[in-house]
Amino acid sequence: MAARIDHLVTSGTFSLDGGTWDVDNNVWIVGDDEEAIVIDAAHDADAILEALGGRTLRAIVCTHGHNDHIDAAPALASRTGARIHLHPADLPLWKMTHADTAPDAELADGQVLTIAGTDLTVLHTPGHAPGAVCLHAPELGTVFTGDTLFQGGPGATGRSFSDFPTIVASIRERLLTLPPTTQVRTGHGDPTTIGAEAPHLEEWIKRGH
Repeated sequence: MAARIDHLVTSGTFSLDGGTWDVDNNVWIVGDDEEAIVIDAAHDADAILEALGGRTLRAIVCTHGHNDHIDAAPALASRTGARIHLHPADLPLWKMTHADTAPDAELADGQVLTIAGTDLTVLHTPGHAPGAVCLHAPELGTVFTGDTLFQGGPGATGRSFSDFPTIVASIRERLLTLPPTTQVRTGHGDPTTIGAEAPHLEEWIKRGH
């Protein structure tokens, strides 16, 4: 059976630089009826476990280290035995939320994760966070972008550990080179496509998101 994509929205807070905001996060589950991976274990381990429906969880992949994307990861890992994967450049952000634990594995650019016979290639896309990554699954016609690219523009870069020119370069060089029909499944909000976002790159630069 080919891998499929299941989608869950969880709610909680995002905190950084002394501020806290209410957020809804997209949790993506990729797999088949037997096994799966979770992309961004946000807020609610119980809800994610329910959505897994008894499948074996092979990995918890963090697109970056902001608390709203990783807060439920240790609890989910302890209940499933799954390993937590994070790019090492985001370890300082991870430690802000989970000072007494560490991820189990490091993500690297070009690394391939395979689940249910489907490959997901890690694309290091810094800017929103130093260790931000996207996961490209060409067989599924999809890229999971975390908070790097949204419907309508790049992720926020106004807080610590972020940089606007860096995120624009990441999007230009790593994402807009993907096929235009590629579905962009984001960390928050509605999906989009590479083709829908590509024409607006220069506008983003002028606006200085």
